[in-house]
Amino acid sequence: MTENPTALLRESGYRAVIESDRWVTGAYTLIVDGTPQSHVNLEDPTQLFFEYVQRIGHVIDQLAAPGQPITAVHLGAGAFTLPRYVEATRPGSRQQVIELETDLVDFVREHLPLPRQASIRVRHGDARAVLEKLPAGLRGEVDLLVVDVFSGARTPAHVTSVEFYRSAVAMLKPDGIIAINAADGPGLAFARGQAATLLSVSGDAAALAETQILKGRRFGNVVLIGSPSALPLEWMPRLLAGGPHPSKVVAGVELRNWIAGASIVTDATAVQSPPPSRGIFQVGNRD
Repeated sequence: MTENPTALLRESGYRAVIESDRWVTGAYTLIVDGTPQSHVNLEDPTQLFFEYVQRIGHVIDQLAAPGQPITAVHLGAGAFTLPRYVEATRPGSRQQVIELETDLVDFVREHLPLPRQASIRVRHGDARAVLEKLPAGLRGEVDLLVVDVFSGARTPAHVTSVEFYRSAVAMLKPDGIIAINAADGPGLAFARGQAATLLSVSGDAAALAETQILKGRRFGNVVLIGSPSALPLEWMPRLLAGGPHPSKVVAGVELRNWIAGASIVTDATAVQSPPPSRGIFQVGNRD
């Protein structure tokens, strides 16, 4: 692969760069607008690097029987880290990936090729608009729906509202799971609002994160999971045991207390996620 290949994305105007992991042979980081967005190990796709991605990986491991194929929809492509993980751990899974940046998909496929045997279909366009136009046969048949949509370092407002989540949850099987990456900082106003909104349209929900993040003491990623049915209680110790540590799963009454009266987000009130300070995720100017 070319040393640190670069592409200018036409849709957003952001610069995308793929950098080799200096510590792990065969691993790479996709950086968009100075923010690391994905890490993928081509030689071992089961190795997940970012903490929040590891937590979603643990959720995927609990779906159905080990190794059983699933139907998955991913909003946001990045470097296809989780689609690669699903294919590696659950061969034969049917997967749909929705991505606005056509150039990004082409860039990643050229330099970080997908497994040839994988059944991964890419649909181009806005995540919410394309989700609502997916084939009718998928409605109520999805085991896993991942929401990891970012424009640069921020989640766009239109994929944070109750109207959006209502459409997303409608895609799930009765025991299917939606997993959402919510990045937030001290106070957690955004993440709490997302939890309140998800809980309002799903049968059950939980939040997973590093303990200090859940306490609102530093910026980071909270993984929210929801299902039309009650989440299996036996999952919770397993999700904790999987790490990264220290970690916590907040569910039930504790989740409602954590939400602390945050308002349900609507299309009329939705805002994009807060920006991290430049030193947290961004890796410098590459001009």
